[in-house]
Amino acid sequence: MKYITDAELDALIAQWFKEDIGDGDHTSLSSIPATAEGCQQLIIKEEGILAGVEVARHVIHYFDPTLRCEVFINDGAHVKPKDVAFRVYGKVLSLLQVERTMLNIMQRMSGIATTAHRYQSLIADTGCRVLDTRKTTPGLRLLEKEAVAIGGGTNHRIGLFDMILLKDNHVDFAGGVTNAIRRAQQYCKDKHKDLRIEIEVRNDKELREALDTNGADRIMLDNYTPADTRKAVEEVRAWEKANRRHIEIESSGGITLDTIRDYALTGVDFVSVGALTHSVKSLDMSFKAVKL
Repeated sequence: MKYITDAELDALIAQWFKEDIGDGDHTSLSSIPATAEGCQQLIIKEEGILAGVEVARHVIHYFDPTLRCEVFINDGAHVKPKDVAFRVYGKVLSLLQVERTMLNIMQRMSGIATTAHRYQSLIADTGCRVLDTRKTTPGLRLLEKEAVAIGGGTNHRIGLFDMILLKDNHVDFAGGVTNAIRRAQQYCKDKHKDLRIEIEVRNDKELREALDTNGADRIMLDNYTPADTRKAVEEVRAWEKANRRHIEIESSGGITLDTIRDYALTGVDFVSVGALTHSVKSLDMSFKAVKL
């Protein structure tokens, strides 16, 4: 897995099973013989993009290393109802106890991947890329970011540590766009940090101030209309020619499946969409017993 180490994932899984199983799965323990062996398969019930297969395998083997997983469909594949993604063989008690935790992760990751794919597909011919945000589930950010990438989306910063993003509150508390950018530049110099700087602007005045300051790597146009975005893009591109320096442009703020193409066609480099992770619908699937 690209985004999370085995040790980090193990720590999450331990918490997931503690939350779900507690002092024991008394339903299964009371009804299933300890020696029973069986098989369950993951059945897709809704069309979408599959994500979380590698995480699921890790969850399964973490709980019971004797379980054997046979994968038929890998992460990133387009799936449809009745597809079987994988089968797991081994102790029935183990199969029943990993079922819900594994499904919860796979359904959410697949829902995110499917949503990212839908957004990116709408603008695939424009050169614009859809970005995720930090509006993620606490504790699951790395897996949700990975799901976005699996679906064809692009990750923004992972957290507060890997990029400087000066948003409206930073600008207001700093006393304006220029102060915010200059302080960020000085901070990076003082701390020997090689961090990209992005500035959020809310209107044409702030946009011009950001360009005049000439210290940002990316400008985020917050809650601009498509028409206003097009004008802002023209202004930034004209500034680039005059100053021989490229600045990335990102659109943000309430952008939906219905409006994303309008923004992409303005010439922005990125469109960020919080809905990729903060209100996504999980992809429907089930883990059912198989008679062998």
